[in-house]
Amino acid sequence: MSWLRWFPWRFIVKRVARRHGFLDPIALLSKLHGFAQPSEVGEPIELLRAGVVFHARGLINSRVIQHNLDWVWPYWVERQFDPLDKAFVPRAFSITHINLTNRNWTAVGQPDVDELPIVDPRGLLTPFYDGWSLDGWLLADDGRCLLPSRARYCRQWQEPGGIPTIVTETEEDGLRLITRSRVEVADGQPVCKMTLEADSKVSGSLVVSLRPANPEGVSFVHRVQLRADRDGWFVDDKHTVRFSQAVASHHVSDYHQGDVHIHLKDRSEETQGQCDVGMVTAAALFPVRAGEPCSLTVSVPLTDSDAAIIGPDAWFQEQDKVARLDCPDDRYQALYQAAINSLILHSPADVYPGPYTYKRFWFRDAAFIVHALLCAGLTERAERALNRFETRQMRDGYFRSQEGEWDANGEVLWIMERFCALTGQPLPEHWKEAVRKGGRWIGNKRLRENLEQPHAGLLPAGFSAEHLGPNDYYYWDDFWGIAGLEAASKLLKGSDDRASREFAETARAFSSAVDRSLATCEKRLGRPGMPASPYRRLDAGAIGSLAFGYPTQQAEPNDPRLLDCVEFLLDRCFVNGAFYQDMIHSGLNAYLTLHVAQVLLRAGDRRHEQLMDAVADLASPTGQWPEAIHPGTGGGCMGDGHHVWAAAEWVLMIRHCFVREEGDRLVLCSGLPRRWLEQDRPIRFGPAPTAFGPVTVTVEPRQGEPARVTWQGDWFGQPPTVDVRLPDQ
Repeated sequence: MSWLRWFPWRFIVKRVARRHGFLDPIALLSKLHGFAQPSEVGEPIELLRAGVVFHARGLINSRVIQHNLDWVWPYWVERQFDPLDKAFVPRAFSITHINLTNRNWTAVGQPDVDELPIVDPRGLLTPFYDGWSLDGWLLADDGRCLLPSRARYCRQWQEPGGIPTIVTETEEDGLRLITRSRVEVADGQPVCKMTLEADSKVSGSLVVSLRPANPEGVSFVHRVQLRADRDGWFVDDKHTVRFSQAVASHHVSDYHQGDVHIHLKDRSEETQGQCDVGMVTAAALFPVRAGEPCSLTVSVPLTDSDAAIIGPDAWFQEQDKVARLDCPDDRYQALYQAAINSLILHSPADVYPGPYTYKRFWFRDAAFIVHALLCAGLTERAERALNRFETRQMRDGYFRSQEGEWDANGEVLWIMERFCALTGQPLPEHWKEAVRKGGRWIGNKRLRENLEQPHAGLLPAGFSAEHLGPNDYYYWDDFWGIAGLEAASKLLKGSDDRASREFAETARAFSSAVDRSLATCEKRLGRPGMPASPYRRLDAGAIGSLAFGYPTQQAEPNDPRLLDCVEFLLDRCFVNGAFYQDMIHSGLNAYLTLHVAQVLLRAGDRRHEQLMDAVADLASPTGQWPEAIHPGTGGGCMGDGHHVWAAAEWVLMIRHCFVREEGDRLVLCSGLPRRWLEQDRPIRFGPAPTAFGPVTVTVEPRQGEPARVTWQGDWFGQPPTVDVRLPDQ
């Protein structure tokens, strides 16, 4: 109703706050806004909503965990709440208790299945999004109990090849437990399976425990019931858990009685339990004989029976399409395969940058992930994701995933053009109107060029990438806007030449405006390096300005503005060999480190090898990277614990080491690590899609002689000029 617009809300809020002794929230917000450039959007409501949910969980954690430290909690809690652990975080005035030190998990699943179970660093399995978990323990008859989240020895890895399987091995005092977690296909449906193998020198029990928690903290369970045939659970009357054999003994507990772990030896059997506050714990026990291995499989169906049927060979069919890497570095080989698995898992229709914290859509992440899909040969997945982009385009042409992020349109148009270039296909007819509207939105969104200010002709101040800082006139947005206009011009050439010329001219004017703005920065800072915005000093946010060189390639490889920016970042913003983002993320960042490496690679600077090695060292034992990594613990400290943008950048880095486009030339082998050429094993990559056609590159190292490089291309037209640039040869 229109009269609500005139209702004195601000006065009422101020009055109520003062009456109850609170700070005036209106005045406080006004002060906060003063630290950012004026913008039509303060912060995307989607991120605010996600933050509220995140900290609501943290508030529950603060009410539950610290008062019940005798419970068996997930690995991050056991470490972060231990005063003798380097991951310890004092709680004091922290209103919410969240995972800040070991945000690590690995997704398992099947192609095109939206459910993505996650496995934490000690094998805790969370089958459903943001749900409860299953844990395996080994209880000896003498009272000792092997609890993986507390065990001193643990080894975890992802099995190579085939269906992604996470193996976790823990051992302590003669007790050994191995769990394998994966998603299999049974009767055409996805089923999450955890196989437990126990080995003990004394008799005891293998324990499967239902846990009301996951890698983010508390996740409620209100009711559990043992099935009549004692071979599984009904959880909250919604999900079924099945055991491969009948339970020998069974125990249940609620919040007020404490964790079921406390009562494994002192309780009579219960077959069901209920807890009004949602903290039911249950334990199913299976006998283990001394010196005899014991095995058990736990199965959790992930979808209803009427869900789409999955083929039994879905994984192998997808992996057969991928550009293959053969290299003498087992670590790089494993990381490449794990990254490919991540791309396949997280592209069921839309693409997600993570299975949990980031299981939602951003155009920014999607552009990089789809690019990796294309460069890896997963063209159908990339096209399917791109076909969904136009459904998120607003009437005015804005590609909206989060309001106020002005980079989205440029990224969408750029990745659409990359799709056409890498596949050799013309612009799909049903994309044309979206391209026209998207390009015009960029032109219309630009500020006036006759402003007497450094942001004249740029895009408005916005939130942009959240790791760059408060609202500002970010060059990241501008470089993507120019890239989008240039892409739209290429895409429409021949079918709408008028629009093509319009976008090319707008891109030139936009680029000139950015050049003028950067010139004011060079004068102000006394060096050519590009800050995050016209009003910033050089700081960690300058990482966004590298988009000028990677991936848009608007700058020549040796552009002094680009290279000086890289030198600043290397000198001032690197910790332990990796880029440290001290704004928002406050951790080591794998994918942004690789952005620096890509710029160095284009410039022929061999320091890209050091950065690749640093990123490889930051990977988890299962071959994943969290979005930001704690410099002390090596665990995740921000974002999703399985970050798919990072996986995408690893695939793109490997691809560009072997093959990359520079204008009308194809550059081969310029990024291969020197050490790969110091052995006699052949090195191979492909078939890799390129703008000239797919190509397979083979390198044969030869002792005492330059390595022999051969390539086989299925060119779209005339073969391109090929430039072979082996290191030091």
